[in-house]
Amino acid sequence: MGTRKRENSKTIATGSVDGIAKLWNRQGKLLTTMHGHKGGSVSIAFSPDGKLIAIASNENSVQLWRRNGTLVRTFIGHSAPVWTVAFSPQGNTFASGGEDTTVKLWRIDGTLLKTFKGHTSTVWQVPFSPDGQTIASASADGTIKLWKLDGTLLRTLTGHDAAVWRVAFSPQGNILASGSGDNTVKLWKLDGTLVRTLKGHTAAVWGVAFSPDGQIIASGSVDGTVKLWKLDGTELTTLKGHTAAVRGVAYSADGRFVASVSEDNTLILWNLQRVLNLDLLTYGCDRLRDYLRTNAEVEESDRHLC
Repeated sequence: MGTRKRENSKTIATGSVDGIAKLWNRQGKLLTTMHGHKGGSVSIAFSPDGKLIAIASNENSVQLWRRNGTLVRTFIGHSAPVWTVAFSPQGNTFASGGEDTTVKLWRIDGTLLKTFKGHTSTVWQVPFSPDGQTIASASADGTIKLWKLDGTLLRTLTGHDAAVWRVAFSPQGNILASGSGDNTVKLWKLDGTLVRTLKGHTAAVWGVAFSPDGQIIASGSVDGTVKLWKLDGTELTTLKGHTAAVRGVAYSADGRFVASVSEDNTLILWNLQRVLNLDLLTYGCDRLRDYLRTNAEVEESDRHLC
């Protein structure tokens, strides 16, 4: 399951291993369903203007859709499942990466511009820098690589002790955050200097995202939680509501919400003003009360926790 937020913050896109992608509004209303891939739709990206949606698939391809559910074209070139896709800030190109260990750069008209080779294992994420001149790639080989658009490898960042699942640029473009199977989030300068390691999760980190002002980092983990951190490493809070691994996190463009998606087949939209300023126990119970009351697997002694 994956998620990305539109730039106007009003639409959420989700993809799932059932092969179906959906668009939702903030209130949870289903807007559009896209039945394109027979296999899983595992990564989704909106174009900067919100008019196009790229969907990566474990069928070795990427599909480009319009918001109304019309398929524009299918991009074929990877030789194995594609696990990640990201638009450039200009919106005329996108990058994809996957199990064939490569990163590919495409024009939206279908032209393959460049194939980046250097990783030795699956590529899990490929964000562009805010200025659109650099692509970062996170890989199961335990490294992060920074690339120029012409395919030149700028540098390789090493320091994680396991696969790197996620990587994100700060909005200012001067810091990278990475999440890894070693249960940590690391902050890096673009010259490869390790700034800080954020420790607190008890399982692999599968999601990292910066707030729009670059001051807070959200991380999602296989431990089922989402954590919010300050840049100095201070943990602000832990968000508990999912019942399985968190696969990804994303901020709304206005910074008011964080969306998290999980292997429990749900998406939670967290209101950060409430989370950071109100009683977290009350907020959590608002989310969990119906689950505790109705889920047959919950012990009777736990049904009245809220």
